[in-house]
Amino acid sequence: MTVQVTITASGRMSLPADIRKRLGLSGGGALLVEETEDGVVLRTLAQSIAHAQTLAKQYSAGKADASVDGFLDRRRQDWGE
Repeated sequence: MTVQVTITASGRMSLPADIRKRLGLSGGGALLVEETEDGVVLRTLAQSIAHAQTLAKQYSAGKADASVDGFLDRRRQDWGE
């Protein structure tokens, strides 16, 4: 879905009510703004977390030592603990 919004001289913009409702932002809320080569992406915090988790899985799939626990274990070994 593509909609056009207007940005005021002070930099404010309004998301249409139906979009805010679908995103769970009907009572207000926060969005993260990501600037990419293709443009600007707006994500809710929950969407941003899910996106980060998807990226992490892509880069750590099949690598047991890519987890936080694996990282901490390596650091403990390096420090002789």
